[in-house]
Amino acid sequence: MHFLVTGSAGFIGFHLSRRLIADGHTVTGFDAITDYYDPALKRRRHAMLAAAGGFRAAEGRLEDFAALTAAAEAAPPDIVVHLAAQAGVRHSLAHPRQFISANLEGTLNVLELARAVQPRHLIVASTSSVYGALDRPSFAETDPSDQPLSIYAATKKGGEVLAHAYAHLFDIPVTALRFFTVYGPWGRPDMSYFKFTRAIVAGEPIDVYGDGTQLRDFTFIDDLIEAISALVDLPPERGNPIADPSTTDTLSPAAPYRVVNIAAGRPEPINTLIALIEASLGKTAVRNHLPPQPGDVARTHASPALLKALTGYQPSTPLETGIAAFVDWYRDDAGP
Repeated sequence: MHFLVTGSAGFIGFHLSRRLIADGHTVTGFDAITDYYDPALKRRRHAMLAAAGGFRAAEGRLEDFAALTAAAEAAPPDIVVHLAAQAGVRHSLAHPRQFISANLEGTLNVLELARAVQPRHLIVASTSSVYGALDRPSFAETDPSDQPLSIYAATKKGGEVLAHAYAHLFDIPVTALRFFTVYGPWGRPDMSYFKFTRAIVAGEPIDVYGDGTQLRDFTFIDDLIEAISALVDLPPERGNPIADPSTTDTLSPAAPYRVVNIAAGRPEPINTLIALIEASLGKTAVRNHLPPQPGDVARTHASPALLKALTGYQPSTPLETGIAAFVDWYRDDAGP
Protein backbone atom coordinates (compact mmCIF):
# COMPACT_ATOMS: atom_id res chain seq x y z
CA MET A 1 0.00 0.00 0.00
CA HIS A 2 0.97 3.63 -0.26
CA PHE A 3 1.05 5.70 2.93
CA LEU A 4 1.01 9.43 3.52
CA VAL A 5 2.79 10.08 6.82
CA THR A 6 2.74 13.60 8.21
CA GLY A 7 5.65 14.39 10.51
CA SER A 8 7.88 11.85 8.75
CA ALA A 9 11.06 13.68 9.80
CA GLY A 10 9.98 13.55 13.43
CA PHE A 11 10.88 10.90 15.95
CA ILE A 12 7.82 8.66 15.59
CA GLY A 13 7.21 9.43 11.91
CA PHE A 14 10.76 8.43 11.03
CA HIS A 15 10.51 5.10 12.81
CA LEU A 16 7.07 4.33 11.39
CA SER A 17 8.12 5.22 7.83
CA ARG A 18 11.19 3.02 8.14
CA ARG A 19 9.04 0.11 9.31
CA LEU A 20 6.50 0.59 6.53
CA ILE A 21 9.24 0.62 3.89
CA ALA A 22 10.81 -2.51 5.40
CA ASP A 23 7.39 -4.18 5.17
CA GLY A 24 7.23 -3.49 1.43
CA HIS A 25 5.02 -0.39 1.39
CA THR A 26 5.81 3.01 -0.12
CA VAL A 27 5.62 6.28 1.80
CA THR A 28 5.17 9.95 1.04
CA GLY A 29 6.52 11.86 4.01
CA PHE A 30 5.18 15.35 4.65
CA ASP A 31 7.12 17.50 7.10
CA ALA A 32 7.86 21.19 7.64
CA ILE A 33 11.34 20.58 9.15
CA THR A 34 10.65 23.31 11.71
CA ASP A 35 13.29 24.63 14.09
CA TYR A 36 11.48 23.64 17.32
CA TYR A 37 14.53 21.42 17.71
CA ASP A 38 17.61 20.96 15.50
CA PRO A 39 16.45 20.63 11.86
CA ALA A 40 19.70 18.81 11.08
CA LEU A 41 18.48 15.80 13.07
CA LYS A 42 15.23 15.81 11.10
CA ARG A 43 17.06 16.00 7.79
CA ARG A 44 19.28 13.08 8.82
CA ARG A 45 16.16 11.02 9.45
CA HIS A 46 14.72 11.92 6.04
CA ALA A 47 18.03 11.12 4.36
CA MET A 48 18.02 7.66 5.92
CA LEU A 49 14.50 7.05 4.67
CA ALA A 50 15.39 8.22 1.17
CA ALA A 51 18.40 5.90 1.12
CA ALA A 52 16.16 2.95 1.97
CA GLY A 53 14.06 3.43 -1.18
CA GLY A 54 10.30 3.58 -1.46
CA PHE A 55 10.20 7.02 0.16
CA ARG A 56 9.39 10.45 -1.21
CA ALA A 57 9.74 13.58 0.92
CA ALA A 58 7.44 16.58 0.55
CA GLU A 59 8.30 19.66 2.61
CA GLY A 60 5.57 21.96 3.84
CA ARG A 61 3.54 23.10 6.81
CA LEU A 62 0.25 21.48 7.77
CA GLU A 63 -1.36 24.90 7.57
CA ASP A 64 -0.53 25.02 3.83
CA PHE A 65 -3.43 23.02 2.42
CA ALA A 66 -2.21 23.42 -1.16
CA ALA A 67 1.17 21.87 -0.31
CA LEU A 68 -0.49 19.01 1.59
CA THR A 69 -2.88 18.37 -1.30
CA ALA A 70 -0.04 18.41 -3.84
CA ALA A 71 1.85 15.81 -1.82
CA ALA A 72 -1.17 13.51 -1.80
CA GLU A 73 -2.00 14.07 -5.48
CA ALA A 74 1.53 13.11 -6.52
CA ALA A 75 0.98 9.67 -4.99
CA PRO A 76 -2.59 9.03 -3.79
CA PRO A 77 -2.46 7.34 -0.38
CA ASP A 78 -4.29 4.19 0.68
CA ILE A 79 -3.59 5.02 4.34
CA VAL A 80 -2.97 8.39 6.00
CA VAL A 81 -1.08 8.53 9.30
CA HIS A 82 -1.19 11.99 10.85
CA LEU A 83 1.69 12.37 13.31
CA ALA A 84 2.83 15.94 12.64
CA ALA A 85 2.14 18.37 15.47
CA GLN A 86 3.63 21.14 17.53
CA ALA A 87 4.70 19.26 20.64
CA GLY A 88 5.78 20.25 24.12
CA VAL A 89 3.63 20.87 27.19
CA ARG A 90 5.95 23.63 28.48
CA HIS A 91 6.49 25.16 25.05
CA SER A 92 2.74 25.59 24.69
CA LEU A 93 2.66 27.97 27.66
CA ALA A 94 4.86 30.48 25.86
CA HIS A 95 3.68 29.91 22.29
CA PRO A 96 -0.03 29.00 22.37
CA ARG A 97 -0.78 30.31 18.89
CA GLN A 98 1.72 27.89 17.34
CA PHE A 99 -0.26 25.03 18.87
CA ILE A 100 -3.63 26.31 17.71
CA SER A 101 -2.24 26.77 14.21
CA ALA A 102 -0.38 23.47 13.80
CA ASN A 103 -2.54 21.16 15.89
CA LEU A 104 -6.01 22.45 15.10
CA GLU A 105 -5.80 24.19 11.73
CA GLY A 106 -3.24 21.62 10.57
CA THR A 107 -5.39 18.69 11.66
CA LEU A 108 -8.40 20.28 9.97
CA ASN A 109 -6.41 20.33 6.72
CA VAL A 110 -5.51 16.65 7.10
CA LEU A 111 -9.19 15.85 7.68
CA GLU A 112 -10.21 17.87 4.62
CA LEU A 113 -7.62 15.97 2.62
CA ALA A 114 -9.03 12.66 3.90
CA ARG A 115 -12.50 13.84 2.94
CA ALA A 116 -11.24 14.28 -0.63
CA VAL A 117 -9.10 11.14 -1.02
CA GLN A 118 -11.17 8.75 1.18
CA PRO A 119 -8.32 6.60 2.54
CA ARG A 120 -8.97 3.08 3.79
CA HIS A 121 -7.89 4.23 7.24
CA LEU A 122 -6.90 7.56 8.80
CA ILE A 123 -4.75 7.21 11.91
CA VAL A 124 -4.41 10.34 14.04
CA ALA A 125 -1.87 10.76 16.84
CA SER A 126 -3.08 12.07 20.17
CA THR A 127 -1.56 12.05 23.64
CA SER A 128 -1.95 10.74 27.18
CA SER A 129 -1.96 14.39 28.26
CA VAL A 130 -5.67 14.59 27.40
CA TYR A 131 -6.42 12.66 30.62
CA GLY A 132 -5.21 15.63 32.69
CA ALA A 133 -5.23 15.01 36.44
CA LEU A 134 -7.53 12.00 36.18
CA ASP A 135 -7.66 10.10 39.47
CA ARG A 136 -8.05 6.47 38.37
CA PRO A 137 -5.82 3.41 38.95
CA SER A 138 -5.16 3.40 35.20
CA PHE A 139 -6.49 5.44 32.30
CA ALA A 140 -8.95 3.70 29.98
CA GLU A 141 -10.03 5.29 26.73
CA THR A 142 -13.59 5.63 28.04
CA ASP A 143 -12.45 7.70 31.05
CA PRO A 144 -13.10 11.47 31.05
CA SER A 145 -10.61 13.41 28.94
CA ASP A 146 -12.22 16.83 28.67
CA GLN A 147 -10.24 18.61 31.41
CA PRO A 148 -6.70 18.97 29.97
CA LEU A 149 -4.09 20.83 32.01
CA SER A 150 -2.03 22.29 29.15
CA ILE A 151 -2.64 24.13 25.91
CA TYR A 152 -0.86 21.32 24.07
CA ALA A 153 -3.25 18.72 25.51
CA ALA A 154 -6.25 20.92 24.75
CA THR A 155 -5.29 21.16 21.08
CA LYS A 156 -4.77 17.39 20.83
CA LYS A 157 -8.17 16.74 22.40
CA GLY A 158 -9.61 19.23 19.93
CA GLY A 159 -8.06 17.22 17.11
CA GLU A 160 -9.75 14.06 18.38
CA VAL A 161 -13.13 15.79 18.46
CA LEU A 162 -12.70 17.19 14.94
CA ALA A 163 -11.71 13.74 13.68
CA HIS A 164 -14.85 12.20 15.17
CA ALA A 165 -17.03 14.76 13.42
CA TYR A 166 -15.37 14.06 10.06
CA ALA A 167 -15.64 10.30 10.58
CA HIS A 168 -19.37 10.72 11.20
CA LEU A 169 -20.08 13.19 8.41
CA PHE A 170 -17.95 11.70 5.65
CA ASP A 171 -17.63 8.03 6.66
CA ILE A 172 -13.85 8.19 7.06
CA PRO A 173 -12.54 5.31 9.24
CA VAL A 174 -10.47 7.04 11.96
CA THR A 175 -8.40 5.64 14.80
CA ALA A 176 -7.07 8.18 17.31
CA LEU A 177 -4.02 6.90 19.19
CA ARG A 178 -3.12 8.21 22.63
CA PHE A 179 0.65 7.90 23.03
CA PHE A 180 2.22 7.63 26.47
CA THR A 181 5.76 9.11 26.89
CA VAL A 182 7.46 7.58 23.87
CA TYR A 183 11.25 7.29 24.04
CA GLY A 184 14.16 5.61 22.29
CA PRO A 185 16.91 6.04 19.66
CA TRP A 186 16.56 8.99 17.28
CA GLY A 187 14.30 10.63 19.88
CA ARG A 188 13.38 14.26 20.43
CA PRO A 189 16.09 16.37 22.09
CA ASP A 190 13.47 18.29 24.11
CA MET A 191 12.36 15.13 25.96
CA SER A 192 13.59 14.65 29.53
CA TYR A 193 15.50 11.40 28.96
CA PHE A 194 17.43 13.01 26.08
CA LYS A 195 18.21 16.17 28.06
CA PHE A 196 19.27 14.16 31.11
CA THR A 197 21.63 12.03 29.02
CA ARG A 198 23.18 15.01 27.26
CA ALA A 199 23.75 16.88 30.53
CA ILE A 200 25.21 13.90 32.40
CA VAL A 201 27.63 13.15 29.56
CA ALA A 202 28.71 16.82 29.55
CA GLY A 203 29.15 16.85 33.34
CA GLU A 204 26.38 19.42 33.74
CA PRO A 205 23.54 19.42 36.30
CA ILE A 206 20.17 18.07 35.23
CA ASP A 207 16.98 20.03 35.89
CA VAL A 208 14.42 17.91 37.71
CA TYR A 209 11.01 19.54 38.06
CA GLY A 210 9.52 18.42 41.36
CA ASP A 211 10.94 15.64 43.53
CA GLY A 212 11.23 13.03 40.78
CA THR A 213 8.43 10.82 42.11
CA GLN A 214 6.13 11.73 39.22
CA LEU A 215 5.06 8.59 37.35
CA ARG A 216 5.20 8.12 33.59
CA ASP A 217 4.03 5.16 31.55
CA PHE A 218 7.08 5.00 29.29
CA THR A 219 6.64 3.42 25.84
CA PHE A 220 9.67 2.23 23.89
CA ILE A 221 9.60 3.38 20.27
CA ASP A 222 9.83 -0.14 18.78
CA ASP A 223 6.78 -1.18 20.81
CA LEU A 224 4.84 1.86 19.64
CA ILE A 225 5.63 1.15 15.99
CA GLU A 226 4.64 -2.50 16.39
CA ALA A 227 1.29 -1.41 17.81
CA ILE A 228 0.62 1.13 15.04
CA SER A 229 1.56 -1.44 12.40
CA ALA A 230 -0.89 -3.92 13.90
CA LEU A 231 -3.70 -1.35 13.90
CA VAL A 232 -3.24 -0.23 10.28
CA ASP A 233 -5.30 -3.12 8.95
CA LEU A 234 -8.04 -2.69 11.58
CA PRO A 235 -10.01 0.39 10.49
CA PRO A 236 -13.09 0.96 12.64
CA GLU A 237 -16.37 -0.10 11.04
CA ARG A 238 -19.56 1.65 12.01
CA GLY A 239 -21.73 -0.73 14.04
CA ASN A 240 -19.09 -3.47 14.24
CA PRO A 241 -17.41 -3.42 17.68
CA ILE A 242 -14.81 -5.91 18.82
CA ALA A 243 -16.12 -9.31 19.89
CA ASP A 244 -14.25 -9.44 23.23
CA PRO A 245 -16.96 -8.95 25.88
CA SER A 246 -14.40 -8.45 28.64
CA THR A 247 -13.01 -5.25 27.11
CA THR A 248 -14.91 -1.98 26.71
CA ASP A 249 -14.65 -0.84 23.10
CA THR A 250 -14.46 2.83 22.16
CA LEU A 251 -16.07 2.44 18.75
CA SER A 252 -18.39 5.40 18.34
CA PRO A 253 -22.09 4.62 17.93
CA ALA A 254 -22.26 7.46 15.42
CA ALA A 255 -19.12 7.01 13.32
CA PRO A 256 -16.36 4.63 12.19
CA TYR A 257 -14.14 6.08 14.91
CA ARG A 258 -12.16 4.58 17.78
CA VAL A 259 -9.66 5.80 20.41
CA VAL A 260 -6.81 3.48 21.49
CA ASN A 261 -4.15 3.89 24.18
CA ILE A 262 -0.65 2.74 23.31
CA ALA A 263 1.51 1.99 26.34
CA ALA A 264 2.80 -0.85 28.45
CA GLY A 265 0.65 -0.06 31.48
CA ARG A 266 3.68 -0.01 33.81
CA PRO A 267 4.38 3.52 35.11
CA GLU A 268 7.83 4.30 36.53
CA PRO A 269 9.06 7.30 38.59
CA ILE A 270 11.24 9.92 36.95
CA ASN A 271 13.85 9.04 39.61
CA THR A 272 14.01 5.50 38.19
CA LEU A 273 14.49 6.90 34.69
CA ILE A 274 17.42 9.00 35.92
CA ALA A 275 18.97 6.05 37.78
CA LEU A 276 18.81 3.88 34.64
CA ILE A 277 20.47 6.60 32.54
CA GLU A 278 23.20 6.93 35.18
CA ALA A 279 23.74 3.15 35.17
CA SER A 280 23.94 3.00 31.36
CA LEU A 281 26.41 5.91 31.24
CA GLY A 282 28.40 4.87 34.30
CA LYS A 283 28.13 8.44 35.61
CA THR A 284 26.16 10.05 38.41
CA ALA A 285 23.93 13.04 37.76
CA VAL A 286 24.10 16.28 39.69
CA ARG A 287 20.43 17.18 40.25
CA ASN A 288 19.05 20.69 40.21
CA HIS A 289 15.56 20.40 41.71
CA LEU A 290 13.07 23.00 40.51
CA PRO A 291 9.36 23.58 41.23
CA PRO A 292 6.88 21.53 39.19
CA GLN A 293 6.06 23.07 35.83
CA PRO A 294 2.55 24.38 35.13
CA GLY A 295 0.69 21.95 32.89
CA ASP A 296 2.68 18.88 33.94
CA VAL A 297 0.70 15.98 35.38
CA ALA A 298 1.74 13.92 38.38
CA ARG A 299 1.01 10.53 36.84
CA THR A 300 0.21 8.74 33.61
CA HIS A 301 -0.85 5.10 33.62
CA ALA A 302 -2.47 3.51 30.60
CA SER A 303 -4.81 0.59 30.41
CA PRO A 304 -3.59 -1.32 27.32
CA ALA A 305 -6.58 -3.71 27.40
CA LEU A 306 -8.26 -2.39 24.25
CA LEU A 307 -5.03 -2.45 22.22
CA LYS A 308 -4.46 -6.06 23.28
CA ALA A 309 -8.05 -7.05 22.52
CA LEU A 310 -7.82 -5.54 19.04
CA THR A 311 -4.35 -6.75 18.05
CA GLY A 312 -3.20 -9.37 20.54
CA TYR A 313 -0.21 -7.13 21.21
CA GLN A 314 0.86 -5.15 24.27
CA PRO A 315 4.10 -3.11 24.63
CA SER A 316 6.52 -4.99 26.86
CA THR A 317 10.06 -3.59 26.55
CA PRO A 318 11.41 -2.92 30.08
CA LEU A 319 12.51 0.65 30.72
CA GLU A 320 16.00 -0.62 31.55
CA THR A 321 16.33 -2.24 28.10
CA GLY A 322 14.94 0.76 26.25
CA ILE A 323 17.15 3.29 28.03
CA ALA A 324 20.24 1.18 27.37
CA ALA A 325 19.34 1.14 23.66
CA PHE A 326 18.89 4.90 23.67
CA VAL A 327 22.20 5.53 25.43
CA ASP A 328 23.99 3.25 22.95
CA TRP A 329 22.50 5.24 20.07
CA TYR A 330 23.35 8.55 21.75
CA ARG A 331 26.99 7.56 22.13
CA ASP A 332 27.22 6.40 18.52
CA ASP A 333 25.15 8.99 16.70
CA ALA A 334 24.11 11.98 18.78
CA GLY A 335 26.69 12.65 21.44
CA PRO A 336 29.77 14.86 21.37
